[in-house]
Amino acid sequence: VQLQAFGGGLVQAGDSLRLSCAASGRTFREYAIGWFRQAPGKEREFVAAIRWSGGGTRYADSVKGRFTIYRINAKNTAYLQMNSLKPEDTAVYYCAADALGAGLARADGYDYWGQGTLVTVSS
Repeated sequence: VQLQAFGGGLVQAGDSLRLSCAASGRTFREYAIGWFRQAPGKEREFVAAIRWSGGGTRYADSVKGRFTIYRINAKNTAYLQMNSLKPEDTAVYYCAADALGAGLARADGYDYWGQGTLVTVSS
């Protein structure tokens, strides 16, 4: 499966942004999708994940209550709705696919990665 993340941009603190992760391949619905981010000078960190069925989600504590992950399998697309953005959310955001469908909070649990999309939140 090939993934393409897009939707990043420059916003102000408190604004909202929706990232999209478009996937190729007919087996998209079988994969869990995760979002990770990497800020300058920092390691890549987990943001959110959704299981293949869409019924199970998990979030990093830093984004709980502000970010929502969801997917529309018919469109082969997963989304990350980001509300109440903070400057510390500034990072390159990556989406990834887990062939086992588990949606773990670890980067090594994912098999395929898209290119990143930059989100910059100004104060």
